[in-house]
Amino acid sequence: MEIEIIQADYRDPKHHREIVLILDAYASEPMGGGVPLSDYAKENLVEKLSRLPHAFSILAYVDGKPAGLVNCFEGFSTFACQPLINIHDLAVLAKFRGHGLSQHMLQKVEAIARERGGCKLTLEVLSNNTIAQNAYAKFGFAGYELDPTTGHALFWEKAL
Repeated sequence: MEIEIIQADYRDPKHHREIVLILDAYASEPMGGGVPLSDYAKENLVEKLSRLPHAFSILAYVDGKPAGLVNCFEGFSTFACQPLINIHDLAVLAKFRGHGLSQHMLQKVEAIARERGGCKLTLEVLSNNTIAQNAYAKFGFAGYELDPTTGHALFWEKAL
C-alpha cells in the first residue's frame, strides 16, 4: 500500500473534484451530519476556499486513489500572539480507514503549522466519535482547559 500526502492546489481540477468527493462522502455519514453537500457547496466550495488566504487542504492518496482530506484555516492566538491552525474537517473514506491515514495527514498539517510559526493546532470532535478521539489523542491532542478548577472548554455555535 503506497500512501501519498500532499497539500491540495485549489486551481487543479483533479484536486477540486477530490476535495468535493471526499467532503461529500464525509458529510453524508452520521459523524458528518448525515446530509450530503448541497449542489451549491459542491459547485462553489473549492473556488471559495481558494479566495481565503489562510485556508489550505491536505489530500491523502492510497495507491493513487483519493482517500482522505483535511481542511484547515489559520487563525490567531491572542494569548501567544502567534498563528494557530484550526482543523475544520478531517475525513477518511470508509474503505481506507484503519491504515493510519489520519496520522499521516496530521503530520503534514503540523509541518505546515510549524512553517507558518504556529503555536498550536485546534479541532472539534463529537463526544461520541471515539474512533476520531482515539486518533487525535494518539497524535497528541487533548481536551482544552486553562485550569482544572475553571473547567474544560466547550464548543458552541449559533446558526445564522
